[in-house]
Amino acid sequence: MIVLAKCIAQCFLVGGAAALAGCASYERLPLDKGSSLVARASELEGVGGERITLAALERLVVLNNPDLRAARAKLGVGAAQVLQAGILPNPPVTVSYPFIIAGPGITQDVKSILLLGTKGEAAQNAASEISATLLWQEWQTIGKARLLFIDTIEGERAEKLMSLSRKFLQERFDLTSTAIGQGNATLATLSPDLVALGDIQKAYDDLERLQLSRRHQLNALLGLEPGAKLALMAPADVPRIDPAAIRRQLATLADRRPDLIALQYGYRSEDAKVREAILSQFPNLSVGVNSTGIGATGNTLRFGPQLTIDLPIFNRNQGGIAVEQATREQLNREFNARISAAAGEIGALLSEQALLSRQLAGLEPRLKEARTIAEKTETVFKQGTFDERAYVDIEVARLAREQEKVGLQQALLEGQVGLATLAGAGLPQFAIEPEAPPADPLGVFREVAQ
Repeated sequence: MIVLAKCIAQCFLVGGAAALAGCASYERLPLDKGSSLVARASELEGVGGERITLAALERLVVLNNPDLRAARAKLGVGAAQVLQAGILPNPPVTVSYPFIIAGPGITQDVKSILLLGTKGEAAQNAASEISATLLWQEWQTIGKARLLFIDTIEGERAEKLMSLSRKFLQERFDLTSTAIGQGNATLATLSPDLVALGDIQKAYDDLERLQLSRRHQLNALLGLEPGAKLALMAPADVPRIDPAAIRRQLATLADRRPDLIALQYGYRSEDAKVREAILSQFPNLSVGVNSTGIGATGNTLRFGPQLTIDLPIFNRNQGGIAVEQATREQLNREFNARISAAAGEIGALLSEQALLSRQLAGLEPRLKEARTIAEKTETVFKQGTFDERAYVDIEVARLAREQEKVGLQQALLEGQVGLATLAGAGLPQFAIEPEAPPADPLGVFREVAQ
């Protein structure tokens, strides 16, 4: 009998070794410690012409952004989790001896079969959540790139206007300094010119630093080294926003915006986990067959069924059910908070856009007036019949209104980008799939619903 048991055990060991031969093997994957930043814009994936438009920038960001490339690796993790959730655990095989000779046996956990549907549903929804989250991350990155593009282009316009203002103020300062040297003016006359020149120089220096920071941030989004040159092509063609259409679409925002869709998939996944926890309150049940050698010498071999069941006296998975139900309630509230915040942010931006549009419309006649006066002043100044100091003051006043217009236009464009990002305007079609009937192998939830 002992010889027979040894032979059977050896057969199982050989079979197990053969099964392991087809398993995955470990392969070392060293960390990549080198920087992946590229030195020139021409080295970017998908780059086209020498100068980059806003539409081209959006495409380049999606293809080259280091964070997005890393985030896409999560799609593989989600797919692997779906695969794992659909695999039953291996049935255990037991062999033991001596004294009472127990031959080989095989059992299978019945609960794992019952929970297979809810586990798969939770994993599938979690994978869909990852996909929607990635799309939202891409869309937000595009929105950030749009803002940096706009701010950089409009900042260059402002720099040119400030440079002209600084030139005029420097000329006025030099003129006053010459007059003081000739005894035709006092130091008190120079004081306002000194203050004005210092203010415009500080404003220019601040904008210059800000522009450099914007360039660095844009390069980082593209995976470029900070010093890489990036030629941007004006103007910034931002998608136009229809306020009335945006307000009408607020009711369906949860079915279109990827982050809200991701939260819904996450909620579905957690709901499946709640059902899994409820099913798990039923006792663990294992069924199988076993063989046993009996008798003084173990020369009699018997085969028979084996049944193992937990007695649900102390643990009926009360804690697990409570945790999953509380988590589901938390996700429910988080979703409502997110959609409420989105509606509030969109409403605020629409209100701000309306105000900026009114302010820009009110500035236009004043700017037109300033330009007309400046043109007439320049004509008479060149004829030598107008005071140079007064001419400089008029030109500086015109340039100040030009800068004001640039600032309002920049704020309007920034608001349009913000609305497009929050409302998903121009976003590729991405809708949540209809919710499938819940997996319920025991009919527990159907009975409760009835």
